[in-house]
Amino acid sequence: MMHGPEKSDSPIVASKPTNKAARAAAEPGERRGEAKGNAEKLRMRRTQCRESVSQQLDRVRQAARRGEGRFTALLHHVSEELLLLSFFWLKRKAAVGVDGVSWTDYEGHLEANLADLHKRIHSNSYRAQPSRRQYIPKPDGQQRPLGITALEDKIVQRAMVAVLNAIYEHDFLGFSYGFRPGRGQHDALDALAVGISRTKVNWILDADVRRFFDTVSHEWLIRFLEHRIGDLRVINLIRKWLTAGVMEDGVLHPTEEGTPQGSVVTPRTQKVTFTAGGIPFQRLQ
Repeated sequence: MMHGPEKSDSPIVASKPTNKAARAAAEPGERRGEAKGNAEKLRMRRTQCRESVSQQLDRVRQAARRGEGRFTALLHHVSEELLLLSFFWLKRKAAVGVDGVSWTDYEGHLEANLADLHKRIHSNSYRAQPSRRQYIPKPDGQQRPLGITALEDKIVQRAMVAVLNAIYEHDFLGFSYGFRPGRGQHDALDALAVGISRTKVNWILDADVRRFFDTVSHEWLIRFLEHRIGDLRVINLIRKWLTAGVMEDGVLHPTEEGTPQGSVVTPRTQKVTFTAGGIPFQRLQ
């Protein structure tokens, strides 16, 4: 059932245990390394940062719920506190980008690095770096191109995702599971199992958009964002990532369309809506 305007549908909740329930208790999350020498101080700062950031983003969420239109002042939410949390949200052993900087390398002078990054973001001197092209095999024998993002780009992208989630999460429908906070493919599969067991199903439609992320229009993507985002600094930041290019075998290839899969702002997998007996779900690939 659809709620009124500016209201998100209620989530579809499975009545049976999730497929990952047994692992959840034992594996609540990936452990992150602490800074050497002052781990307790860093933990305290991260806790304080988390509380401060949560309060700031709560105000954004409340404004989104009230339907206040376009957000014209968002970049100030990308604070040093949010950048710090974004750094620790990243995978510690992820592959390095064209900058050659690993998570551990950056952690060595973390406070100074983040202070400098924050300054560059807000003085418009931050420059996005091209993604490093890497291929992984697909089940059909073809290869899927991935874009490995430079570490600082990952940090800023992850911070921006947190800010944009505060706005757009309110707009998602209850049957939407892909790449949302606190949801995943197991939740979608469980909801599907409940849906087809309680509803008379005669057919299931499965669809995929071929090379969607490789060919998505930058112009239309920005136009969609501008419906809610009126802060030109944020729009320009996203443009920098879209047009940063891809480095492959030492050659820089411009990106006039599409966005590399594997970056923070683009999911590594694709999702499409499909219908089981009239009930829409999302399929993750």
